[in-house]
Amino acid sequence: MRVRPAPAPAAVTVPADWPATEAEARAVQDILRARVDLTGPGPEVGAGTATGVDVAYDDARGLVAAAAVVLDAATLQVVEEATAVGPVPFPYVPGLLAFRELPAVLVALAALAAPPGLVVCDGYGVAHPRRFGLASHLGVLAGLPAVGVAKNPFTFTHEPPGERRGDQTPLTDGAEEVGRALRTRTAVRPVYVSTGHGVPLDRAVAHTLHLAPTYRLPETTRRADALCRTALKAAVTEEAGQD
Repeated sequence: MRVRPAPAPAAVTVPADWPATEAEARAVQDILRARVDLTGPGPEVGAGTATGVDVAYDDARGLVAAAAVVLDAATLQVVEEATAVGPVPFPYVPGLLAFRELPAVLVALAALAAPPGLVVCDGYGVAHPRRFGLASHLGVLAGLPAVGVAKNPFTFTHEPPGERRGDQTPLTDGAEEVGRALRTRTAVRPVYVSTGHGVPLDRAVAHTLHLAPTYRLPETTRRADALCRTALKAAVTEEAGQD
């Protein structure tokens, strides 16, 4: 499969109506949360494409770089890449990180030549105190199937899954299951999978296992993490040269 070369980073313009305060951001979450689709069915595992999105920050310069890396879902080979760089649009507030990341992520996704298919976020979907993490927010705004695969369980609890790859236990808030603690590598600490939008939890887990054949994190996340860091470094170097 021919890989489309990554273009220069797209410039991010923060929407004029983007929330500026915690109260405004929470009001947006309350409105959009009702649109989350928890049943899907979402794409078949290993079919079409899967796109990883991630961001990197330079808080000293107020910059955020986002990357979108499209993989062939069957072979996990890179098909296309895009990046976007712009100002950090919202302060750091736990539970509201999507408001820091989404403008850049949406611009990176829009720079892709073809639809991204399943979107895999380095973070949370409904495994979020307000049931509306980045993967849910992105999925609703972009109208895309999305899942969240996080490195840590945030505020939720779980029993340790078995030690074998594929072992999983519910990630819970009281009696409510909000995600799964999933072992993607034998005897390596789990990742935390949750529905974002348009993909049921069992299928989100199956996608995660398929996308993580070798390492703890899905290939989508690993590739997007590397690319956004590269894009940020280039942007900082360019800005420093203009100082």
